[in-house]
Amino acid sequence: MSIWWSLHLRREAASVPLARRLLLGTMETAGVDPDISYDLSVALTEACANAVEHGGDGAEGGSSEAYRVTAYLDGEKCRIEVADSGPGFGRGHAARPAARPDAEHGRGLCLIEELADHVHIGSAPGRGGAVVSFDKMLKWRDNAPLVTAS
Repeated sequence: MSIWWSLHLRREAASVPLARRLLLGTMETAGVDPDISYDLSVALTEACANAVEHGGDGAEGGSSEAYRVTAYLDGEKCRIEVADSGPGFGRGHAARPAARPDAEHGRGLCLIEELADHVHIGSAPGRGGAVVSFDKMLKWRDNAPLVTAS
């Protein structure tokens, strides 16, 4: 079974729960274990919130006012990508300061890294902007409707 979808969303706070609900609905329909669905939905929420807050410089209309979310459920893995047209990450993004546990901001990327199995954080080649993609191995509910029998 393979499912994928892509959304082009305005950089507005109201777009974040829309992406989250679509992901949760897709995974529920497919029969993904609810704990895995929850982890991925929290990671998606953090990535979308970062795109909304940091994903554009406001200098131009159109593309800087939007971001893209793409989700792939393919076999035993889910991959999610959130891309914006903001300033992106510098070459040394890995050297970003560690978020303090009591900080109100700056913990989103750390949370994504904890919830996903594999995370890639970088800038979009050729067009700028940040790209956050993450994968997680899927577990299925018993009698999941869209899982094909082996």
